[in-house]
Amino acid sequence: MDQLTQIIAVLGVFLYWLILGAVATRIVIKRRSIGVSFSWLLIIYFLPFVGVFAYMLFGELHLGKARSSRSKAMYEPYGKWFSTLYSHNSHQPDKQSDYAASISKLCDSQLNIPSLTSNELELQHTPEQILHAIINDINHAKTTINMEFYIWHPGGLADEVAKALISAANRGVKVNLLLDAAGSRQFFKSEWPKAMKKSDINVVQALIVSPIRMFFRRMDLRLHRKIVVIDNHIGYTGSMNLVDPKYFKQGDGVGEWIDMMVRITGPVVPVINTVSAWDWEVETNERLLPAFPDKAQCTDTSSLVQAIPSGPGMPEEVIHQVLLQSLYQAQKKIVITTPYFVPSEQLLDALVTASLRGVEVNIIIPRRNDSTMVKWASSSFFSELLAANVNIYQFNDGLLHTKSVLIDDEHCLIGTVNMDMRSLWLNFELTLAVDDIKFATKLKGLLQTYMDNSDRLSHDEWQKRPMYRRVIEQVFYLFSPLL
Repeated sequence: MDQLTQIIAVLGVFLYWLILGAVATRIVIKRRSIGVSFSWLLIIYFLPFVGVFAYMLFGELHLGKARSSRSKAMYEPYGKWFSTLYSHNSHQPDKQSDYAASISKLCDSQLNIPSLTSNELELQHTPEQILHAIINDINHAKTTINMEFYIWHPGGLADEVAKALISAANRGVKVNLLLDAAGSRQFFKSEWPKAMKKSDINVVQALIVSPIRMFFRRMDLRLHRKIVVIDNHIGYTGSMNLVDPKYFKQGDGVGEWIDMMVRITGPVVPVINTVSAWDWEVETNERLLPAFPDKAQCTDTSSLVQAIPSGPGMPEEVIHQVLLQSLYQAQKKIVITTPYFVPSEQLLDALVTASLRGVEVNIIIPRRNDSTMVKWASSSFFSELLAANVNIYQFNDGLLHTKSVLIDDEHCLIGTVNMDMRSLWLNFELTLAVDDIKFATKLKGLLQTYMDNSDRLSHDEWQKRPMYRRVIEQVFYLFSPLL
């Protein structure tokens, strides 16, 4: 019996090391960034069994067999829809700045989605302003309302949005609501889904989380987009979830969440609607491709906009590439706002290099964060940034959740993307590249109010932090590529 036990033990150890070697080989041949590969190798070798199991669940971008098959079948019809936009009268490459032209060429080759002018943008930055505007537009909807959010949390003005949707559905408006199952779990536990379905609102959970599904699809893959499209004519996107901050995460000790959204009219709205239709079809197998935009007229207040979606089924790293291109092109000033700052090696190098070549680089992040892991990982980059004279501002008046990049006070990126690995490589996201000095000036004013309510981190003060903090930072730095 002892000999049999020994044989079983030896075979078990051999089998484990065989699996370990296979997983390690898989990590290496995937040819991801060195940091990502190194972090996963650390996990699988230093956390026996747990590390291998974690990699099987979270290590690769598995969308699921059914969704993957649908996505492949969708390439051709959606590609044709986007290609038609190149003949639209709002596609005017000659009106692009050099900055916009390089971003547009990148998106042409990667996404086959053109930049479009003749868009009217309104920057909204208070919860009351944003939610009341959405409610007002819902109340005037005539045919369709398509909405998708990572988080819908009941309470306050969010409930007023729900009531407006039910009222719209009762008067004959077709309402489709797609919500991430994990982010909106409180909504799905409330009475609202049942009430909405009674009014024939299509309420769908995206990427449902369950013990069984975790073996067939990566569980931390999330629908992170925030989109509202009304009558294929009015659109919203930005950083804000469908929440009233006064009723959301009040017990986390980080203050109210601070966000912004952009209200849009013009030819880019059907593009955003098509991105939403893509997500809807991936989840439901129902095609909702919208009508093409009407002929547009450019005015003195029009903005040139490039819509940039990302996520499974779309070209990898496209938003990461756009971010890098934007930073490389900066000549005078960069202002970044993000709640979760865990940059890739390439983004860190681009920021440091920009500062060293004389560009004023400002990064605004919340002083208090709802993610302890991200807080420590983020801090691990401060020394290198401060040594290169990058300005780091810590926002004091709540959890700054706005995601934006402003280049030379003239061009900007705004949307749902955090500057971390999860947003850049994993989740379904949406960013707008806006080439319009007038709009950029408005964004500049908002970002200045953020900086006015922040404390600038001093390099000398940072160097005085205790040793235990440095040790914790370095531990989280090793795993930062996975956050």
